[in-house]
Amino acid sequence: MQFVALYSPKPGVTPTQTLERRMKWNPPEGMKKIAEYWLANSSPHVIVVYETDNYGALMGANMPWADLMDFSVFPAISSDEGLKLAQQMMPKT
Repeated sequence: MQFVALYSPKPGVTPTQTLERRMKWNPPEGMKKIAEYWLANSSPHVIVVYETDNYGALMGANMPWADLMDFSVFPAISSDEGLKLAQQMMPKT
């Protein structure tokens, strides 16, 4: 299953703090990073798309950031997958 995580730096956190940690950080075992985007705004500042079926891996990917970043994580599907599901759900005429 895919998840989208939105990260925003907490007040007082510097870019150097987040960059130093990011350069050393990798997703935990059982999780695949699909995409990561750094935005030119502060909230959200980073968007990451993950794939995992392991809730523990999802927690393991986010908890190391709890002191520096506020984050929200949402289950998600691609627009192509969403359109396929919508087509399957449409009544047949």
